Amino acid sequence: MLESLVPPKSLVDQVYEVILDALCDGTFKPGERLTQEDIAARLKVSRQPVTHALAILKAQGFLAQGRQGLTVTPVDPDFFEAIYQFRSAVEPLAVTLATPRLTKEAIAKGRALIEHGRNVVATGDAGAALQADMDFHSFIYELSGNPLIAETMRLHWRHLRRAMGKVLRHPGMSTSVWKEHSRILEGMIRGDAEGAAELMRRHLVEAYDRVGKMDEAGTKSA
Repeated sequence: MLESLVPPKSLVDQVYEVILDALCDGTFKPGERLTQEDIAARLKVSRQPVTHALAILKAQGFLAQGRQGLTVTPVDPDFFEAIYQFRSAVEPLAVTLATPRLTKEAIAKGRALIEHGRNVVATGDAGAALQADMDFHSFIYELSGNPLIAETMRLHWRHLRRAMGKVLRHPGMSTSVWKEHSRILEGMIRGDAEGAAELMRRHLVEAYDRVGKMDEAGTKSA
């Protein structure tokens, strides 16, 4: 039986991801003007893939058209609140659906993800910590068996990266995140879907509070 080939990422996809990473890690700051020429020169690519990538980012709300071209949009508190309201409904559902689908292999993978996340926190690598956080939640989305959950959350996580990066740069908060992840998984392993779903809901409420506190601290120090 022939296996399908996985095509390599297009140049547009690669440029998109590089720019998105720069938006999320603060390299490109809110209000900063981005030009096709400058980015193309920095990435050593033609303007065409940059133009397409910027158009996608604009459609997704990361960039806005200003008088002098495209500018980086600020983090919108109302939009992030809406995302967390959505997450607090959808992710407990994912936990409920995923709990009876846990296998020995899935349990081992979940615990490995948590161990990896804790190890990453110890290194102080904010980017890796954020990726580990995304990987844990994505593990539950996929395990739920509902493809709409994973697909819908994929776009929201692109926006969440901008705010969550601030939180996960603080080791104390990152440690709390992984303690909560561990409690959720262990509840699922015990078969307590209702309890684990409630732990996930509280985890998301507290995560939103952490983001809000970091934003307030940043505003005061600015």
